[in-house]
Amino acid sequence: MSDKGPIKVMVVDDHPMWRDAVARDLAESGFDVVATAGDGDQAVRRAKAADPDVLVLDLNLPVKPGVQVCKELVGHNPALRVLVLSASGEHADVLEAVKSGATGYLLKSASTEELLDAVRRTAVGDPVFTPGLAGLVLGEYRRLATDPTPTTDPDQPRAPQLTERETEVLRLVAKGLSYKQIAERLVISHRTVQNHVQNTLGKLQLHNRVELVRYAIERGLDDA
Repeated sequence: MSDKGPIKVMVVDDHPMWRDAVARDLAESGFDVVATAGDGDQAVRRAKAADPDVLVLDLNLPVKPGVQVCKELVGHNPALRVLVLSASGEHADVLEAVKSGATGYLLKSASTEELLDAVRRTAVGDPVFTPGLAGLVLGEYRRLATDPTPTTDPDQPRAPQLTERETEVLRLVAKGLSYKQIAERLVISHRTVQNHVQNTLGKLQLHNRVELVRYAIERGLDDA
């Protein structure tokens, strides 16, 4: 994402009035709405062409479900941030969305201000969840950590060396703190926190913050 221009956003929802209203709210607040789509296939095609920074995505889509759209587009461009905006607060839907690569999950009952804030935070990589859902996601990672299943991309046999500060930042990420909260707690800049996270991702050969949280929890850093 460039620092030079407005955040580029694409809105995907099969209800035209809702889709148009969300796109209008975003545009009026200074976001650059580069595309919209009403079904899954259209979403994949248009997102690849428009290259948004943030995809605001409904899960319940015709032709191709939202989780599949998320999986394909994040696989195509790992830098893409996906904010799911759904009517469903079902735990299975939330977990499936996160495992498909979504950065955050907001219910459609959220206010316009909450949505705008969520898009801003999603753009910088903060995981944004409707209250109550963040704990659910962290709880699922804890469950996976205590009952690990083999993966196609196993962890390195030895953990790479992280600096003390990187470990400190990782520990706070695992506790669910936003970059802003971490910056305030450690008395460093937001940009420095981002740099530490990016360095840690590179060292651990992980692709996004969700994987980073899982890595930290598997090693008990969230309880430290």
